[in-house]
Amino acid sequence: MDSASQDINLNSPNKGLVSDSLSEMPAETGASGVTPVALPPGLTEEEAEELRTELTKVEEEILTLRQVLVAKERHAAELKRKLGLSPLTEFKQNISKGWQDVQTSNAYVRTAEKLGQWNEKIAGCELYLSASSTLDDIAHSEVYKKTQETLSQAGQKTSAAFTTMGSAISRKLGDMRNSPTFKSFEDKVGNIKTKVVGGRTNGDGIQSPSSESNPVQDKAPF
Repeated sequence: MDSASQDINLNSPNKGLVSDSLSEMPAETGASGVTPVALPPGLTEEEAEELRTELTKVEEEILTLRQVLVAKERHAAELKRKLGLSPLTEFKQNISKGWQDVQTSNAYVRTAEKLGQWNEKIAGCELYLSASSTLDDIAHSEVYKKTQETLSQAGQKTSAAFTTMGSAISRKLGDMRNSPTFKSFEDKVGNIKTKVVGGRTNGDGIQSPSSESNPVQDKAPF
């Protein structure tokens, strides 16, 4: 006899353990395997069953829509790849479209109109007109004209001074080259160069003693 039948035996000393273990087990679950939940007040079992059925249907529709969305996204990515649309190109297009949407938005239009009104008010105020008139008066004043003429003359004089200085330096260098001292130095340098070059030329024609034939040895008797 197995252990289960031994525990059920009334004569067994462990006969109270089976009833105790059965009393400690949780309550039975429903046919669907889900523990029944207490219904909210005012909701009957039939209404709850209808809501559960509708919830199951909606969840199935959501799952189907997700699968369709994934398939559509894959198809769109394949079409973009065939058209040569890279993520960077798509990003640029999105930025351009977003900027166009901003320009056509009501907030942007109202802001542009408000700025235009402020500009008109500033341009028409007395302070702005007075400042513009003052600047025009300064530009046409005698002091401004004299200052401008003075600066122009100073620039011309500076340019003429640099030109004169350059001519003087060139003339001084010409005088130095034509001086006896410079010519004497130039002649000495030329002589040294001539001696160095001439010495190298003569040295190329010198033959070593080993390459010359010995006339005594050539005439020696056998």
